[in-house]
Amino acid sequence: MFDVFTQMAALIACGVAWRIWKPMGIQADTSRQSLIGLVYVLLLPALVLDVLWNSPLGMDSIRISATAASGVLVCMGLAWLIYRYAFKQASRPTAGALILAAAFPNATYMGLPVLEATLGSWSRSVAVQYDLFACTTLLLSVGVMLAHPFGSSGEKLHPLKNLLQVPPLWAAIIGVALNLLAVPLPSVFGGMLDMLAAGVVPLMLFALGLGLRWGAGWWAHLNLVLPVVVIQLLLTPLLIWGASDLVGLGGEVRTAVVLEAAMPSMVLGIVLCDRYRLDSGLYAMAVTLSTALSIVTLPAWFAWVGGG
Repeated sequence: MFDVFTQMAALIACGVAWRIWKPMGIQADTSRQSLIGLVYVLLLPALVLDVLWNSPLGMDSIRISATAASGVLVCMGLAWLIYRYAFKQASRPTAGALILAAAFPNATYMGLPVLEATLGSWSRSVAVQYDLFACTTLLLSVGVMLAHPFGSSGEKLHPLKNLLQVPPLWAAIIGVALNLLAVPLPSVFGGMLDMLAAGVVPLMLFALGLGLRWGAGWWAHLNLVLPVVVIQLLLTPLLIWGASDLVGLGGEVRTAVVLEAAMPSMVLGIVLCDRYRLDSGLYAMAVTLSTALSIVTLPAWFAWVGGG
C-alpha cells in the first residue's frame, strides 16, 4: 500500500506545486474549477455508467448505501453537538462549515483511486455506491438544509432541484436501470466509456492538490478543526466497521467501506460553504489537514481491517 500512496501523493503534490508556482501564470483555482467541471460533467458520469452497468447489484448495494448513510448522519449529529455545546464561541458560519466537514468523506475524489489501487477495479463499484447513493445525496439534501440556517445567503432551499442537477447521479440511475434490465453494453460504447473513465483518477488527485492550501492564522483555529479530523479519520471508520458487521458486510467489501469511511473531508463541501456563506477558509483547512493526516491513518485502517 506504501507504493500506492507514494504514487497518489506525487499526483497531489503536483497540484500543490502548481498552486505555489503558477506555471504560465495560470491560477490554481482557475485550473481546479475547469478540471473539476470536466470530471464532474463528463468523465465521472462515464465511469459511473460503466461501473454500475456492469457490476453485480444486490443486497450488498443496499447494505453499502445504508451503512454509508448511517455514518454520515451519526457523525453529523455528533459534530452538531460538539460545536453546539463544546465550542459555543464558534460563529454559526464556522460551526456549519465544520459540521459539514466532519460528516462527509471524500468518497470519490480520493476514495475511488485509493480503493481501485489497493483492492482492484471491482472496488470502484463500492466507491460509486458509497458516494452517490449516500454521501452526495445526503450532502445535497440534508447538508443543504443544515447549511442554510447556519449561513446568511438568503437563498431559498431547493434540495430536490440540487439533486436533479448532479450528472453522476443521473448516470448512476441509468446504469442501475440498464443493469437490472440486463441490457448488454455495446463493445464500441463500452470502449468509449473506458477511455473517458481512465482520466478520472489522475485528474481527481491533481485537482485535489490544486485545492489544498494553508492560510495565515490557521494555527489559531486548530482547536476548532481537530474534532473534524478525529471524527473523519478515526471515529467514522470505527463506526462503519461496526455497522458493516451488523448488516452483514464482510471480507473485501467490508474493507472497502471502512476505507471509504476513513477518507478525509469531502472537497465538494466547499461549494456549499461558498453558496451559503459559511466559513470556507476553515472548511479548506479541515480538508487540507485531514488529507495530509490520512496518508498515515488510511494505511493503518487498511492493515487493521485485514488488508495486510
